[in-house]
Amino acid sequence: MTSTDSKDVDLSVEMAALDTEQGDKLEVTDGPVPAASMGTAYDQRDMQVMGKLQELRRNFRFISILGFACTLMSTWELVLASTAFSLMNGGSAGLIWTFVIVVAGYSFVFASLSEMASMAPTSGGQYHWVSEFAPRRFQRFMSYMTGWVCVWGWLAGIAGVCFFTAQLLEALVILNHPNFVPQPYHATLLIIAIAAFSIIFNTFLARKLPLVEAILLLIHICGFFAILIPLWVLAPRANAKEVFTTFNNGGGWNSQGTSALVGILTAVISLTGSDSAAHMSEETKDAGVVLPRSIMWSIVVNGSLGFVMLVTFCFTLGDLDSILASPTGSPLVQVFYNTTDSYGGANTMTAIIIITLIASAISTIATCSRQLWAFARDKGLPFSGVLAHVYHGWDIPLNAIFMSFVVTAILSLINLGSTVAIQAVSSLSASLLLTSYMVSISTLLLRRLTGPNLPPRRWTLGKWGAPINIIALCFLSVFWIFSFFPPTAVVTTQTMNWNALMFAIIVIVATVYYLFKARFEYVGPVMLVKRDS
Repeated sequence: MTSTDSKDVDLSVEMAALDTEQGDKLEVTDGPVPAASMGTAYDQRDMQVMGKLQELRRNFRFISILGFACTLMSTWELVLASTAFSLMNGGSAGLIWTFVIVVAGYSFVFASLSEMASMAPTSGGQYHWVSEFAPRRFQRFMSYMTGWVCVWGWLAGIAGVCFFTAQLLEALVILNHPNFVPQPYHATLLIIAIAAFSIIFNTFLARKLPLVEAILLLIHICGFFAILIPLWVLAPRANAKEVFTTFNNGGGWNSQGTSALVGILTAVISLTGSDSAAHMSEETKDAGVVLPRSIMWSIVVNGSLGFVMLVTFCFTLGDLDSILASPTGSPLVQVFYNTTDSYGGANTMTAIIIITLIASAISTIATCSRQLWAFARDKGLPFSGVLAHVYHGWDIPLNAIFMSFVVTAILSLINLGSTVAIQAVSSLSASLLLTSYMVSISTLLLRRLTGPNLPPRRWTLGKWGAPINIIALCFLSVFWIFSFFPPTAVVTTQTMNWNALMFAIIVIVATVYYLFKARFEYVGPVMLVKRDS
């Protein structure tokens, strides 16, 4: 074990003893939330150390927060809904092997984020961790920029998952009514409708959200088998050699390897969002251990389900060219129809995925609103006072929730001018969140190697921390670079990945706002931390 971890071991032993002695005993602490909803003594201590007031109810437990993380990522559902991109760039072999690479890489990323979540279980997530771990002279600006990147990453994430859902709904309509010609405003209205429906669960049903998430986890798993079994029983199957060795270079890249790496975005999108549980930390009981466990189990559950479903889909795909040329625009819907030879069967199987993607939208809005609220609490956004307000009795950040919906509706309007641009919003979400992971893990690694000692945590990587952080950063750098690649080597206005432009605009606007206003107002979280006490 490294020298920087020696003090942490003593603290971990001391905290383990406190676990045995105190268990779930609550301290009597005054606050806007009833004592029964303030979590364990550890939770209250963490809030005091971070200098934050407990304003949200701690209603989530391990199963409900695991369900939250799993349904938000919706790995097997998203990887199926977005297969067109990777089937063109990579084919069945590229789709499977890049998924394996992403699962392996994200395992190290998840582990790094889990340790930070145990050190500082706060809704602020990455920007708080950067504020604590970055070199002192850069703490404030790096933390602020990470906050902006996270906020917009999750805002784009809502629009992205709603867009995938809208595409599947349109594909179903085309399947059942071949003469139907979708118009841009159709997808825009569907995106807004899906987001509005998800808002209901985040407001009127907010107290029941942990129960809802546990139920959605069950649907997530049962839906997996409801899709898997018909595919294996009814669909014709290709041989293993074709599935695992057939690559496709539909984008015209200079090599099959490059084409497959361009198509890696499908796997990256389907597994991005591991930090979602961390942003719900102030609503999770015993967050210091429950969060890291749920984050790590989410990669096990979703990675396993995603791999099995992906292999099954590739075995039952049929002729690749005809699938990509499907009039529905969705290889997934076409495969379902070919498998069942029934409109009812295809409709039912697609409906299962649509339901689980709506569940993902519910979780994504919850995550985004907490990120907005936490960053506004530290005065990092325009109208921070309004966005940071919590209506007691509701005990949820209502203003931040409604702002998430408003921004999603505005982003959906992009589709009226360019379908290509709204498609890029999904890759924008991935690239922004990947950036936040890279910055936070980099500062953690720097602190680990140069000191001072890392904060105590109840879930630790121990002596393997530095190697795991380094491997995570290596994988993330590859994922990040290819998130900006267009689908084809010959770039036109129709094939351009507008992600790079939107990413640059967000960074420029954030920098300008910081220089002219936020640097006078933004409160870096580290300024409120009282670890020594």
